[in-house]
Amino acid sequence: ERVIASRQGPHLRLAGGGAGIINFCANNYLGLSSHPEVIRAAVEALEKFGAGLSSVRFICGTQSIHKDLEEKIARFHQREDAILYASCFDANAGIFEALLTPEDAVLSDELNHASIIDGIRLCKANKYRYKHMDMQDLEAKLKEAQKHRLRLVATDGAFSMDGDIAPLREICQLAQKYDALVFIDECHATGFLGPNGRGTDELLGVMDKVTIVNSTLGKALGGAAGGYTTGPKPLIDLLRQRSRPYLFSNSLPPAVVGCASKALDLLMESNAIAQSMAAKTQRFRSKMTAAGFTISGKDHPICPVMLGDARLASVMAEDMLNRGIYVIGFSYPVVPKGKARIRVQISAVHSDEDIDRCVEAFTEVGRKHGAL
Repeated sequence: ERVIASRQGPHLRLAGGGAGIINFCANNYLGLSSHPEVIRAAVEALEKFGAGLSSVRFICGTQSIHKDLEEKIARFHQREDAILYASCFDANAGIFEALLTPEDAVLSDELNHASIIDGIRLCKANKYRYKHMDMQDLEAKLKEAQKHRLRLVATDGAFSMDGDIAPLREICQLAQKYDALVFIDECHATGFLGPNGRGTDELLGVMDKVTIVNSTLGKALGGAAGGYTTGPKPLIDLLRQRSRPYLFSNSLPPAVVGCASKALDLLMESNAIAQSMAAKTQRFRSKMTAAGFTISGKDHPICPVMLGDARLASVMAEDMLNRGIYVIGFSYPVVPKGKARIRVQISAVHSDEDIDRCVEAFTEVGRKHGAL
């Protein structure tokens, strides 16, 4: 783990003297982690509501700001209600066990995030795994699952390792055909995908067909911590009574709530920040492709530079840091064998010059190590 000695942002100072580093590996998609209004909102919440609640929500840990943020999240996603968690990992750990019984079935994309996989493991429902974004396989599994009481299709909206986007239109069509519910994890979509940054369901025009949305406050929405589930009010009521990570975890600290609330205010006031992502993402992807690199995914600020070899990804990432560009190599078991890559993540606060410097460094390092 590299140690950062400054705020999170497009430019970092690393412990040990590394200064002027351009950061391309944070989930700070909208650049709100160090936004002055977000920081000010956190300070105000800290001063007014204290450092923390020293309690879980249902005992004496719910403040007005928690209820206000839940209402704001539901309004942002155009859902009936929402419930806060300490993280989206907790939200994913808490929903399947509470919602599904041994009479039910859950159908999960094989490349879903580890937190979805772990959440599904905790429940007693019948488990089906379909091939990544393979609608023929999903339909076959849905046919097989017709014998169960309730069917839930679970998928990431945007997949974090490959930067690809789930085919939600087709998933929702199949769900309607086979009487299933649709669950999406929007951690790598909330705040910047879709015309108003509401996520992949907005991007693909299926907001009224996706039943449950889980997402995070710890990436685009301020970058501090926290997660949530939003959807039908009866589901949220059930989770307040039955979801173990909610019942047995301390309330979100007021400063974190203040950060996220202000981030949502900024997004709902204007879609300018969300819209700025598209041009910056396209700039990086097109320049890297022109240089001869293979970039996985499509039109997403997660831009995996595919290299194949684990050692190559590692040494190239190290050489990039020596040139002032902070990126990380990914290899097995984080990604499949033979699929090693350097994952680059674009932020709204990267300048065109930052992006161009990154491409230049990749080109130099790629030539040096025979990747081009």
